Amino acid sequence: MRLAAPLARAAALVLLAAALFAPEAFAPLLASLAGNGAPPVYTQTSLFALTLSHVELVLAAIAAAFVVATGLAILVTRRFGADFLPLSRSIVNVGQTFPPVAVLALAVPAVGFGVAPTVIALFLYGLLPIFENAVAGLNAAGPPVIEAARGVGLTPWQRLWRVELPLALPLIVSGLRLSVVVGLGTATIGSTVGAPTLGEVIIAGLLSNNIAFVVQGAVIVGLLAVLSFDALTLLERRLAVPRRG
Repeated sequence: MRLAAPLARAAALVLLAAALFAPEAFAPLLASLAGNGAPPVYTQTSLFALTLSHVELVLAAIAAAFVVATGLAILVTRRFGADFLPLSRSIVNVGQTFPPVAVLALAVPAVGFGVAPTVIALFLYGLLPIFENAVAGLNAAGPPVIEAARGVGLTPWQRLWRVELPLALPLIVSGLRLSVVVGLGTATIGSTVGAPTLGEVIIAGLLSNNIAFVVQGAVIVGLLAVLSFDALTLLERRLAVPRRG
């Protein structure tokens, strides 16, 4: 999924911008997929507005998942919180145990239709990758590094903030990347409960048997996922500790 070259990255950005701000330019390409004289380009709602809403939902859910999952990872990697590791794993596995559609079905009676059940589903679905990577990263420092930090007089919290978290950041970002990419794709189902996402375009195409709409929505979501994956991969590389020797 990673974009190998700056040229490919720029091409993806240009294609995404064209799909959002000049969708009619793709009408000739999509016309054969529409059929029965149906419009080849979705115009019921602004694609830019839907995309913005889609991204905002994902960012809100993943930001909350990041705070909770990282907080739990810090807790269970401390000596006083190690006993909570099995319980924490059970909590973060909830989102993977139940499909997002099932979470939506359970959340709607409690919080109603719209944005809230979608954010809950994405939040639960995003916990596990961030948590597991954060635990692995925080445990990766190893006794020699911890002893060296202790030897220069750092307190436990200073060791966490100055040594363990910086070393763990690349792995944490790797988990975050997975959660973001999965969240961007999963958010489309939010439109089934009234959330304004790009799923609206895909569902409209499915209901009207207009494959052009389905392709249009799927391509935008795919480009968002690819560009996000690429950006977070670059961030992970920047944060990685250079290896010597």
